[in-house]
Formats: sequence, C-alpha cells, structure tokens
Amino acid sequence: MTEQSPQVPSQDSELLDAYSAAVTHVVRRVGPSVVKIDVDKDAVVRAPNGQVVRRGGGSGSGFIFTPDGFILTNSHVVHGGKSLHVTLADGAEYEATLVGDDPDTDLAVIQIHARDPIVPAELGDSSLLRVGQLVVAIGNPYGFNATVTAGVVSAMGRSFRSRTGRLIDNMLQTDASLNPATAAGLL
Repeated sequence: MTEQSPQVPSQDSELLDAYSAAVTHVVRRVGPSVVKIDVDKDAVVRAPNGQVVRRGGGSGSGFIFTPDGFILTNSHVVHGGKSLHVTLADGAEYEATLVGDDPDTDLAVIQIHARDPIVPAELGDSSLLRVGQLVVAIGNPYGFNATVTAGVVSAMGRSFRSRTGRLIDNMLQTDASLNPATAAGLL
C-alpha cells in the first residue's frame, strides 16, 4: 500500500502560486544586480590573547545601486581590504575601489568601472513598509549565485547597538533567514 499526499485546497494552491510568483519576480528583477565580492586582506592583527594572527581575506555580497557601478555592501566584508574583486551575476569580473566605509553602521560603498552597461537594483522607500509585508533576501554567499530566502517585516523602528557601541535607530527587523554574506531586498 502506498501513502498518498494530502490534496492542497485550490484556494491555498492559488495563494502559494501568488507567493511564488512574487518571490520569483523579485529574483528576476534584483538578481542581476547582486554581486560577489572577494577581498584580499593580507593583514596582520593582534588577537585578544595577544597572539598575532594573519588574515588572508574573504568574500561577501553586495548589490549595484547606480548605473555607473556603485555597490552597497557591508563594512565587515571590505574593511581593511588590500584589494577588492567583484563578480557580477553574468560572471564578468572587475577590480573595485573602496569609496566609503562606516564600521559603525556596517555599511560600505565600493565602485567598479564596467565595460558593458549594468543594471542597478531599484531602491525603494522604507517609510512605505508595514509590519507583515513580504521581504526577499538575495545574496551570493560563498559564491553560490542568487541564493534566495523570504520572510516578512517583523518589526519597524528597532534600535540596535553596533559592534563599536554606537546606537543605530529606526532599523527594520525581518524573519528572513540570512546566510552570511547575503544582500537583502524588499518586495
């Protein structure tokens, strides 16, 4: 005797199809703007126990937000980087330069000079968001192109203390499960 799967009521099936269509729409629209960032640090730092540690580099995600190649990423990805290498969703590779770095908010901006036209992600207006709205996070953790997760806006107006102790106000909280090095996007 074989076990049969339970039937999904047609109304639920339609809702799931609409949810899937919304998420895949965001991936098609924003995915090409998501980049992988490789960082060569070759830095020597002193650990809390006094031991000298060499850090060779790492990688993370970011997204293109202007047609002339400005990319938003996290400060912890690029901070202290000796050289920055960006891989676009289509596989094109570029050297990048650090434009700005704010460890207090964990944000940084880098820039590439692309040979071909690039399409930036369209930035939205966070003041229009409401608790319960769908959010989608797209990233390139560990070089896995277009890794996607989804959730909802869990809360608005949160305060968060940064690693440096600075208080950051008016933060959005989501329940989207983020891999390390994932860029976030909102529907």
